[in-house]
Amino acid sequence: MEKKHNKYRITLEHLHSPKDLGLNETIDFEFENHDEIFSIIERIQESNPFEKENQATEFAVGLKLFSEVLLKNRDNELLEEFLPQFGAFMKKLKASLKT
Repeated sequence: MEKKHNKYRITLEHLHSPKDLGLNETIDFEFENHDEIFSIIERIQESNPFEKENQATEFAVGLKLFSEVLLKNRDNELLEEFLPQFGAFMKKLKASLKT
C-alpha cells in the first residue's frame, strides 16, 4: 500500500546566540505532509513576497509545518477560532501564487 503523504526530515541546529551562551543544540525530526514542500518553496520564492529570498523559504517551511498540524488537529478547541481565518489566508495565498 502506497503512502498518501510525502515524508521529510528537518534538522535545526543552533548556530549563534547574541548572548553567547555557548549553546550547541540540535533537533532532528521526521514528519509527513500531504504537499510537496520543495515545489511550494519554489513557487513562493518565484512570487517574491518578502524582501529577502530566504524569508520565502522560512515562510513556506513554517507554514507547511503549521498547516499540517492544523489539519491533523482540526477538532482541537485551541484551534477552533483560528481555522476559519487560516482557511481565508490560504485562499488568498494560493490566489497570489497563480499570478
